[in-house]
Amino acid sequence: MDFNFYVNDIVGPARQEMEDAGYTPLGTPEEVDSTLSEDGTTLVMVNSVCGCAGGIARPAAAYMKNYEKQPDRFVTVFAGQDKEATDTARSYFTGYAPSSPSFALIKDGEIKRMVERHEIEGHEPIEVVQQLEKALDEHC
Repeated sequence: MDFNFYVNDIVGPARQEMEDAGYTPLGTPEEVDSTLSEDGTTLVMVNSVCGCAGGIARPAAAYMKNYEKQPDRFVTVFAGQDKEATDTARSYFTGYAPSSPSFALIKDGEIKRMVERHEIEGHEPIEVVQQLEKALDEHC
């Protein structure tokens, strides 16, 4: 069995789900730096292929596009796939260990709120949404 085919078969729909939800994919360190260093607020979703990403994090991410308070940008990086872009994004998440799936709210280039995997895995999507809403209420 061609492992790359299997991975691409899973990764493709996970990427597409985030794009369909209105998140801009950042695939290079340059794209990440350019976006996260901008003034304003950016919600970053660190995507992955795990079950809690598909069943909890991506649905919560999609819901956030409907919330009354909006960041200036919605973006995503893909852990395990776009390694350099993800590592660059994580360099903005000072004080937090690498975690995927996860969400980071960046304002004017600085981390304001992180929702880590342990706050996603084993929780309901609405619980993640509530954490993200609170962060947007505070910083947007």
